[in-house]
Amino acid sequence: MSKKRRKHSKKGVKRNSIRPLLIQVFEKNKDAQLTHKEICQIIDARDPNSRQNVFDELNMLVKHDSIERVNHFTFKSLQNSQYLEGSIDITQRGAGFVSVDDEERDVYIAPQNTNRALQSDQVRIKIIKEGKSRNEGVVVEVLKRDKVLFVGELRISRKDALLIPDNNRMGTEIIIPLSKTNGAKHGQKVLAKITAWPKGSNTPYGEVSTVLGASGSNDAEMLSILYNHGIEPEFPQEVINEAEYVKIELDSDEIKRRRDFRNILTFTIDPLDAKDFDDAISIERLPNGNLEIGVHIADVSHYVKPNSHMDKEAVKRSNSVYLVDRVIPMLPEQLSNVACSLRPHEDKYTFSTAFEMDESGKVFKEWYGKGVIHSDRRFTYEEAQDIIMGDEGDHASELKLLDKIAKVMRKRRLKNGALSIESEEMRFKLGENGFPEGILIKTSKDAHKLVEEFMLLANRHVAMFLGKPNENEQKTTCIYRVHDTPDPAKLDVFSVFIKKFGYSVDLTQPESISKNINKLLGDIRLKNEYSMIQSMAIRSMAKATYEVENIGHYGLAFPYYTHFTSPIRRYADLIIHRMLENKLSKSGHKFDKGLEQVCKHISGNEKKASESERESTKYFHTLFVQEFIGEEFEGVISGIADHGMYVRMDENHCEGMVPMNAIPGDRFRFDQDSFRIIGSRTQKEYNFGDRVKVRIYEVSPRKRQVDLELIEV
Repeated sequence: MSKKRRKHSKKGVKRNSIRPLLIQVFEKNKDAQLTHKEICQIIDARDPNSRQNVFDELNMLVKHDSIERVNHFTFKSLQNSQYLEGSIDITQRGAGFVSVDDEERDVYIAPQNTNRALQSDQVRIKIIKEGKSRNEGVVVEVLKRDKVLFVGELRISRKDALLIPDNNRMGTEIIIPLSKTNGAKHGQKVLAKITAWPKGSNTPYGEVSTVLGASGSNDAEMLSILYNHGIEPEFPQEVINEAEYVKIELDSDEIKRRRDFRNILTFTIDPLDAKDFDDAISIERLPNGNLEIGVHIADVSHYVKPNSHMDKEAVKRSNSVYLVDRVIPMLPEQLSNVACSLRPHEDKYTFSTAFEMDESGKVFKEWYGKGVIHSDRRFTYEEAQDIIMGDEGDHASELKLLDKIAKVMRKRRLKNGALSIESEEMRFKLGENGFPEGILIKTSKDAHKLVEEFMLLANRHVAMFLGKPNENEQKTTCIYRVHDTPDPAKLDVFSVFIKKFGYSVDLTQPESISKNINKLLGDIRLKNEYSMIQSMAIRSMAKATYEVENIGHYGLAFPYYTHFTSPIRRYADLIIHRMLENKLSKSGHKFDKGLEQVCKHISGNEKKASESERESTKYFHTLFVQEFIGEEFEGVISGIADHGMYVRMDENHCEGMVPMNAIPGDRFRFDQDSFRIIGSRTQKEYNFGDRVKVRIYEVSPRKRQVDLELIEV
């Protein structure tokens, strides 16, 4: 493939690469009038075919008001041209979509106009065509590469090597001279760095930085996922060195400066395999009959100081990443699993909130500050759930009382308009060799909801304490966790979707959308389509982000909300701890500088972590179903697109795709208006939620893809 591309470049300039070049020419010569001949000389269009392509593209740019014609063969730049900057998202087909701040719609970039921009690069674009739904543009300049390191499989030939990227959205291979392969062998998974991208080449040149291992091994594939999303699996040595000097033992003088909760019943509730315990709950009956419930959070800010090596690395990572078979922590293990972790039967520093409340969840007083706790018991969710359901066990009366209060608070929250979402988590049972032996679907039960409600309580009140000033009090800077109202266009899609199942919901009145969706989900809670409809409802909502300006949290129905409860795994929470300490101590430190950019950075890294986790799950899906190639399964249509239908199989919970051209019995097409697949001759329909029978005929762990064939019944 590399040979073919180098042959093409000798033939002249291809039309599909001319437009970005022309835009750049007029960018650099804004005040000049350029003839067709001069332009051809500038971009090295020498042969007749190339010169004709240049002239055709110049005419197209004139037609779209991107440049101005002086006379038949002379052109000049338009002075009022519109330029924008943003991040580009490259599709599998090579097109791009640039999201621009303060613009509602992203800008479409045709594959031939991406101008060497790669996935997530910061780019400068010029609008070349205004449209009803979105504008079209061309990349004028790549302002900043999102990354220069790429993962893929190395293919070695006699003359050179070629990196075939794992991420098919990268859009290009990388030519690697044999002298720059760093000992890597043909077929191995490697990490390569782009070192040069000559103007006359469609393909960049690079060198192998690291050999990850045999292509197809679990370790190499997980590393591939991490590197592809710009996530570094190892900590720099200076960060590890700094973490090793952290003292595990508590200082007696520091304890005196803190509120002591060690004699109050305190426990943690976490997953069975958890290693970092960043939140604990305490409960104490007060003399006046009320309860004081404490939410105690690991005091990471005590150990991680601003601008330290650990702090710089934490903001760079922004969050921990949870793949199927490993965790990539935000902080080194010395902190995340040892010093900061609220392990049972150990004294630990915390940043705490304490709420005086009654059994209806009404809060009378609240306290915030530095604390020290001693966790009396570490519960797993399963242990806590059994006790809540009636089993005997440690601290049973306190657990049941907390569960009772949590249920009251949850009911009140839903009544105020919060969305009722029952979380479902897919877990793989891994064998000794690291391969999946089974799949479990874990749903949110009372024990999960107990912890969730008290964490929500702390997050909400901290946000109000920081961001909602009292009279005669200056507003404090805060990072908010915000969630916008739903996009009407996405709600329209959701309406079409649920109609396929025979349901209809009024989504026209903003104030009642969440309540109406909650009612629907409640009505179908025990039906087969519940999980799919809930998943589609979530997709119809906006994505929560971190912002300096508060717009409230729609999904939780909170006017003020932030993240305070997980500083071991989220950098936003660590910043909130520092802001809270700053306000309590009245130090007057200003956090305004660069905070907006930090919010954008950590929101972006949160998205990368989610994509990595999703891809990790897809990979293990493919490993699990490999042994079932040729076998038949019943399932439900979970997605429809112009290239085919997605089917989620009942037995293994895995999703695969039936290509459009492989649907038997007719020539089928995708009807976008009604979101269905329909046969041209028979008018046979396939809709969301239809039950079908499929056969697994091909599985590709490298592509994270399961291909199915539809069986007519």
